[in-house]
Amino acid sequence: MGLSSLDAGRDYGAITLAVKVPGARDNVMRPEGEHVQIGVDIGGTFTDIVALDGEGRLALAKVPSTPKDLLDGIGAAVGKVLALAGAPPGDVERFIHGTTVATNAVLEQKGAVTAVLTTEGFEDVLEMGRQKRSRMYDLEMDPETPSFLAPGRRRVGIRERLDARGAVLVPLDEGQVRAAVQTLRAQGVQAIAVCYLFSFVNPAHERRTRELCAEIAPEISVSLSSEVDPTFREYERLCVTAFDAYLGPVVKRYLAGLADTLRGLGIRAVPLIMRSRGGIVSAALAARQPVTLFLSGPAGGVIGAGCAAERSGVRDFVSLDMGGTSNDVAVVRSGAPLLASEGSIGPYPVRTPMVDVNTIGAGGGSIAWIDAAGGLRVGPRSAGAEPGPACYGRGGDAATVTDASVVLGYLNPERFAGGALTLDVGAAERAVGAIGRRLGVDTITAAAGIHRVINARMADQIRLVTIKRGYDPRQFSLVVLGGAGPVHGAALAAEMGMAEVLVPEAPGVLAAFGLLAAAIEHHHARTLQARTDVADLAAVNRCLAELDAAGRARMHEEGVAAADVHVAYTADMRYVGQAYELEVPIAAPVAAERVPDIVAALHAVHERVYGYARTQQTVEFVNFRAVHTYRLPRPVVRPSAQAHGRLDDARVGERRAYFDGFVSAAIYERARLPLGARLAGPAIVEQMDTTTVIPPGVTAVVDDAGNLRLRRA
Repeated sequence: MGLSSLDAGRDYGAITLAVKVPGARDNVMRPEGEHVQIGVDIGGTFTDIVALDGEGRLALAKVPSTPKDLLDGIGAAVGKVLALAGAPPGDVERFIHGTTVATNAVLEQKGAVTAVLTTEGFEDVLEMGRQKRSRMYDLEMDPETPSFLAPGRRRVGIRERLDARGAVLVPLDEGQVRAAVQTLRAQGVQAIAVCYLFSFVNPAHERRTRELCAEIAPEISVSLSSEVDPTFREYERLCVTAFDAYLGPVVKRYLAGLADTLRGLGIRAVPLIMRSRGGIVSAALAARQPVTLFLSGPAGGVIGAGCAAERSGVRDFVSLDMGGTSNDVAVVRSGAPLLASEGSIGPYPVRTPMVDVNTIGAGGGSIAWIDAAGGLRVGPRSAGAEPGPACYGRGGDAATVTDASVVLGYLNPERFAGGALTLDVGAAERAVGAIGRRLGVDTITAAAGIHRVINARMADQIRLVTIKRGYDPRQFSLVVLGGAGPVHGAALAAEMGMAEVLVPEAPGVLAAFGLLAAAIEHHHARTLQARTDVADLAAVNRCLAELDAAGRARMHEEGVAAADVHVAYTADMRYVGQAYELEVPIAAPVAAERVPDIVAALHAVHERVYGYARTQQTVEFVNFRAVHTYRLPRPVVRPSAQAHGRLDDARVGERRAYFDGFVSAAIYERARLPLGARLAGPAIVEQMDTTTVIPPGVTAVVDDAGNLRLRRA
């Protein structure tokens, strides 16, 4: 448990770490005019910020987030971190930001007043959806389609029609478009989503509709499905286009405000924004594709975990980011996070590529409760920051995971969060004891039960993102982030049979650091359906060339030289008759002699994911994708741990902690641990933003990168 669930109205200070990038000189004062890079990640309670200067020094800070105006928190964070770095605002060369503004706008339903223009007769696609029900027998469940984006009165059918090859069957009725836009404008509509049938094959009608909108109501933002998501499946394409329109004015206003805030601080750098797929783009381009920002925050955490693991030579791992309220889990294979071609916000599908992050309500503040059958449950309801866990002493009386950790001796009541908060042990014992009495067990047994239940939930979460994708979790390391992750890491690894747990140096601010390690990236996709045995490869290669041209145009807007751009192509493929696809890497151009290898690759992926392959069945292409990447220099961190020293100097005491019974555990201060130090459990390592629990039979080593690595002895 760490700063993620502390009081947002109080400033708990800042932390600094020594860092080195290639060519940096040690023990040199920062010279005037040296460039500085800043990464900012906004959380529900704290805004995390890092500043890296040209000499490789890294300053880190946490300031309270300001939900009423997130930009106020950014301004305060920038001021603090620049003071720590001793840098003037004019020295900031790059400013990278991970934001939750898009997600919050949808969850709080505070987006723009949006309308939909679609092919006549298809006005209710947004409301009908796929007729799927997450709760089959719930007769009172709320709709699970995002009809709030554009109610029926703002969904207008337009006379026009294309066939499946893009040929015009019914010309666009421009007079009807003009009349519809004028009516919608009078209703106060701020954004319009245009989604016509088969526009992903021929976008002419959609583009003309935008021209007409610009003539009549230039102040209205317009999103075209042929640009937002030019792939087939009508409902999903309409959903993502409507979300894009709904978010457009909100995101544009926020990013314009961000630019104004930075200019007001004296920062001339153009802000870069983290997108759901884990890449960064300029604010101007992000404003044109707002729907790609949904998982901006969690993506930074996964990239940060990858950067920390890479320094230790770990390329296959599961990242687990456990804060005060929720827990985010992702898989990184061969150094790259697994991606999903679509995700969801609540029950609503969002077909935009994103880091495959699975989130559940399991954090340090998750509340323990008894269900109707008398069983112990933990989460998803959380005590939050106010009143917080009972041990915070601010009026909370519900037992939480943090309270259980206090009762079990894992957390130091006197030095929690570096001494910023003194925990009330008696309050924790009373809260957990109340759960115990209802279960008919003592307080200690109840606390241990709370930990077992929350660990079991997180273990199921890890199984979901590994076994579901065809991976054996025992072949992966576990990288734990967030304030609460290192408390539970060793127990989780033991339950999953994972060989190693890696605890980065500053897991509480790793999402902000991950922003500095991200690459500039643009993704484009297009539908071109064809059986592999009869595919028109000339058409396939024209499609790939068009995707390449679109990506390179975006990179040119970013100011990236063509020679520095890396391009990767994939094809969404399936067996003929299937309703789902798998992504297979391909090389461009596609030659006839390479098609059998591409088909074999689909068989292999299908075998891994589903446990079988139909090698005799016909295969087809569905969509083609291109990802253009420009990799920025990654910061190479020099560990803050001292190169030499004695382990005994880092030992600050001992206390009784629970490991199937209370035993005496040595307590160490993380900042004093020297490189190469080896700690045998039972032991506990304390630092400002987290606590690492090392059970008996587990050995922890500080490796050359400064990461703490836990293994079974």
